[in-house]
Amino acid sequence: MEVTATMIADIYAATAIGVGVILAAAGLGSAIGWGLICSKTLEGIARQPEMRPALMTNMFIFAGLMESFPFIILAFAMWFLFANPFVGAMTAAMGG
Repeated sequence: MEVTATMIADIYAATAIGVGVILAAAGLGSAIGWGLICSKTLEGIARQPEMRPALMTNMFIFAGLMESFPFIILAFAMWFLFANPFVGAMTAAMGG
């Protein structure tokens, strides 16, 4: 019984580290995406000022899509933390 508790604790610890890495990567990726979207929009406006309304509309659409990505990742991260599927798989593999 003690081995099982230790294994479950190890799974939760590894999952917490993995979730931290996942959330950091999602935040970094979103920040880089925001920077690229905004810089390319400003570059396009500087080249063709008459295209400003169309470029701004596209920027806000793509920025909204970029902003939804970390929230989707956050939902998956919370699922891994609170409804950890790895613990269930381990107990099923051990015959429990």
